[in-house]
Amino acid sequence: MKIARAAFVAALALFGMVAIAAAQDVRLSSRDGGIEITGTLLGYDGQFYRVETIYGELTVDGTGVLCDGPGCPSLEDFVAEIEISGAPTMGRLLLPALVQGFARRAGYALDQDGSQQDSVTYHLSDQQTGRKAARFKIRLSSSDEGFADLLVNQADIVMSRREVRDQEAARARATGLGDLQATGQSIVIALDALVPVVAEDNPLGAISVPDLARVFSGEIDNWSALGGPDAPITPHVGNSDAGASQAVVDLLLSPVRADLAPAAVTHASTQAVIEAIASDPFGMGLVSRATNGANGGTRQLDLSGSCGFVLKATRRSVKSEDYPLTAPMFLYRPMRRLPQVGREFMDYIQGPAAQLVIRRTGLIDLAAEEVGIEMQGIRLANAIAQAGEEIGLETLQDMIATLSPLRRLTTTFRYNAGSTRMDAQSRTNLSQLAKALEVGTYDGRHITLVGFTDGQGAPDVNRAMALRRAKRARQAIWDQAMTANPDRVTIDVQSFGEAMPMACDDSAWGRRINRRVEVWVR
Repeated sequence: MKIARAAFVAALALFGMVAIAAAQDVRLSSRDGGIEITGTLLGYDGQFYRVETIYGELTVDGTGVLCDGPGCPSLEDFVAEIEISGAPTMGRLLLPALVQGFARRAGYALDQDGSQQDSVTYHLSDQQTGRKAARFKIRLSSSDEGFADLLVNQADIVMSRREVRDQEAARARATGLGDLQATGQSIVIALDALVPVVAEDNPLGAISVPDLARVFSGEIDNWSALGGPDAPITPHVGNSDAGASQAVVDLLLSPVRADLAPAAVTHASTQAVIEAIASDPFGMGLVSRATNGANGGTRQLDLSGSCGFVLKATRRSVKSEDYPLTAPMFLYRPMRRLPQVGREFMDYIQGPAAQLVIRRTGLIDLAAEEVGIEMQGIRLANAIAQAGEEIGLETLQDMIATLSPLRRLTTTFRYNAGSTRMDAQSRTNLSQLAKALEVGTYDGRHITLVGFTDGQGAPDVNRAMALRRAKRARQAIWDQAMTANPDRVTIDVQSFGEAMPMACDDSAWGRRINRRVEVWVR
């Protein structure tokens, strides 16, 4: 009893509790009756109570207290409740598929409430007893509304087609939800890409990323600027959850100039964009790669550059971020405990079984794929074709000799502009690789981290810079793979600087694509 009281008093001290709040809907009392706290119950995860008091949110271990009041949950018939809110493009297909896959794998019976326009609810029950174990409610709103729901305690997890904004993260910190920008508070669960599309009979085959940005900002408004007829260009984007228009800004326009905004016809959905382009010979759209794949009447444009490189939105190029307009799908959660079934669900969606579910939805999973050098002829041809006087035959021969026995993983690390911090997709790649090392996936194998740069600057400086990035990536891997045995796998580093460009160096996008650390295995 003294131990329980001491733990309870310590919790009160931690949260600055110096007085007892006015009675609300629950009262938590230490078992000896010496300490009491009252407030509004925010949640119960089967072990811990979360209570809103006049002094802020308090988390209390239920084993040390008794609960009294109308808000107290039933301890015998506890049903875990997981509230998920945000982007409907994720909530209509991806999250339901993952909840269903999780239920099958964990051995739960699954029932679905009649779907409403703005939400869907799943009940997970024990197959033997029929006792309900969990309720997953998926609210279809928008990325913006998902973060807003989190701030007012109406969501445990946010589905977002974009990274959290600085002001949203600041509000979350101010309300006691922790730092949503910190490592571990968000994960990328699936990948999509923005692809430009035109009508099937449009003769244009490819467009550079800078020109694409100028089209969707209104700076280029006539096809003659792209080598076509003297006719106006009508750009189209979807705005079903604001995710598409936000992605246009984040991925396409902001790297050109921070103040650019989309100058396009907006539609209620990606499908509406595709239908508009199919009937408009002078239209150009930006749509989801996953949605566009099964539609006729439109044709996808490749991305090109003045040096002749062409980038296609393939599964592997999106996984490796070699395609510049990749669009990750995020789940965000605050720094608080989910019920056990919620924690198991979060573990499941990052595991190998979930990757098969994700791929079946038409999106791109995050499972690492190995690509032999024999399948990378275009990359090698580009390296030779673009090698200037500063990149000699000896460097190219050294690179081929080093990489030929290895296989490239689609796992790649890239960095935010002007920063040593990995971008969101790369941070998830890092976490996935660290977990693979911990479970022994690469035991007995040799991993080489290979650094590359753009062509700006002297070759010797670039090669040294790329080597430093590779070393930092190796340290970050070992920092996360805390239970991995370094005696079972070797990770070394190599650098070839600007010797293998993936894109033209004539734009910020191309230079970003070229600055990378690749992962190769033997």
